[in-house]
Amino acid sequence: MKKTETIVLLIMLVILAIFPLLFPNPGATSVAFFAVIYAVAAAGWNIFSGFSGYISLGYAVFSGIGAYSLALICQKWNIQGDYIPFAFVLVAGLIASIFALPIGLIILRTRRHVFVVVTVATLFIMQLLAYNLHGFTNGSAGMTLPLPSWSGDFFNIPFYYMAFILLIAAILMSWLIRHSKFGLGLLAIREDEDRASSLGINTTKYKLIALMISAFFAGTAGAMISYFTSTVFPPEAFDPTFDIAVALMTFFGGVGTLAGPVLGALLVEPLQQYATLEFGTAGFDLILFGGLLLAVILLLPEGIVPSLTKLVLKIIATRTWAPDAVAAEEIRNTEGLALEEKKNG
Repeated sequence: MKKTETIVLLIMLVILAIFPLLFPNPGATSVAFFAVIYAVAAAGWNIFSGFSGYISLGYAVFSGIGAYSLALICQKWNIQGDYIPFAFVLVAGLIASIFALPIGLIILRTRRHVFVVVTVATLFIMQLLAYNLHGFTNGSAGMTLPLPSWSGDFFNIPFYYMAFILLIAAILMSWLIRHSKFGLGLLAIREDEDRASSLGINTTKYKLIALMISAFFAGTAGAMISYFTSTVFPPEAFDPTFDIAVALMTFFGGVGTLAGPVLGALLVEPLQQYATLEFGTAGFDLILFGGLLLAVILLLPEGIVPSLTKLVLKIIATRTWAPDAVAAEEIRNTEGLALEEKKNG
């Protein structure tokens, strides 16, 4: 099962690495950038929600913090465009991770559906703060980021490969966590938190660390999106549809897996971009995400990667045992003929 998932993941990464070379069109690379950066966000979301079982719908809190952090850094330090802001994308991720500490100490006091409600409430609180803290966020007028000086045909390429580097980092972090004692602790919390606690696992500490790691990747994703669009506004920075999209992508690909969030993002985000360009109806993305999420829960509850893995294993098992079954049938037929001839004789 792990081998199949690894193969799927490696194939996707190879395709992503050469995608701009195969399709250099700015329209294609723009959609690809958003698909990859959402894959980063989905992989980060999976580190906390997928491994621990705590479904967060307030993940945009940290992407918004990352977006505003990068905008404030560029504005206060008078940073120009081009490649320099990419270095501060990591700083924005660290700031989001630091903010996750006090936020996590509050929201992780709750569980299950209460936790989901609290995360949604936290998101809207942050959005209201972004509207009202004019000294930091400039309120509803928003903030602008420096424009790179790259030409139009090259503009998307640096953003794409920076997002690709972040995606590799998110996948490596997920792999390290999944194959560590810390990851086993998170999986134990997902299965039965009370029992995990009784076995000596500091569940609060484990969840808080996972949330901070998850927030880092959300912050980098938010910072990258804000730099790509060159603007930050409260409703876009702290957008509830961001949470729905990331959760849908992870569930669609396979929650708790390594390849699932990446595959889900690469399938869902281009579909959302196409629907927006084709229909352009306000709120259509919510209808699309809601319908897809319902379909995934009802028809494909385990996601694509686990379902595909089970199908491959079933085919392999069938092919492995089929010759033995045929041989056994031939032996039975031969023995039956021998007995029949013996009786007749």
